[in-house]
Amino acid sequence: MSGELAVDRLAEAGASLEVVLLADASFGADTEHGPRTPHRHDYHELIWTRSGAGRHLIDGEVSVVEPNTVTLIGRGQVHVFERASGLYGAVVRFGAELLLADPVARADPGWLLGGRGSRTVQVPPSDVPRLESTLAGLAAETRRPPDACSLDLQRHLLSAVLLWVERWYDASRTEQRESDDAEVQLYRRFVDVLERDFSRHHDVRHYADELRVPSAALSRALSHVTGRATKEHITDRVMLEAARLLRFTDLSVGEVAFRVGLGDQMYFSRAFKRHYGVSPLAYRDRP
Repeated sequence: MSGELAVDRLAEAGASLEVVLLADASFGADTEHGPRTPHRHDYHELIWTRSGAGRHLIDGEVSVVEPNTVTLIGRGQVHVFERASGLYGAVVRFGAELLLADPVARADPGWLLGGRGSRTVQVPPSDVPRLESTLAGLAAETRRPPDACSLDLQRHLLSAVLLWVERWYDASRTEQRESDDAEVQLYRRFVDVLERDFSRHHDVRHYADELRVPSAALSRALSHVTGRATKEHITDRVMLEAARLLRFTDLSVGEVAFRVGLGDQMYFSRAFKRHYGVSPLAYRDRP
């Protein structure tokens, strides 16, 4: 057995999106797709199941395939579809840069992708037609030649789906609060503050003070909900913004460093390479 865990990546660098519509799909040892080995995702994944049966493992936890559900798997989680049969629905794989990033938006639904294990949300029957229609539209956008509108359309359609999932998730928790509800709510408040302050504040103490909790309590809650401590979340958000600016603007590396609050260009370049494995200029030059 190899000592390295396989990493599953999207085919394209930059703003990435892949939509696979499922029609009577099957996975497992006795199917055409055959068995798969556990792999770490280098992207976020949303699995819509209208009907079918099976199970997958997410971070070692069993997640049973259930009709009329959306399962969310965040970047970095380890996943394998052990077996499934008669699946109808869709699989959406996307890079973090496609998440809603509008500073005036009420929230970034990407917080749903930060949990450990599986997060499966039941879709109300009355909302199934519009969900499927939107996913079909998203799939159509990925198949047509890209133009000046493509990226914005993909981002908005995906954000609509994630915001619906957030609404359905909240409705289910209102009916029956789970044991980790206080920590989940603290995490969501943290995400809002992080989105507002990440370019100006990189210290854990600032976020704890803004949320009026001890630093240790904040990190403990975030670690329990997402598997990552406060400092990791801050670094991830800063580097995500840097990657967006490098990919989608013509700002110099020094200007990008300044925009994300890391004024020392050499320090920023080292930190970026440590995070993404390539220098800022090499990242920008990717096809």
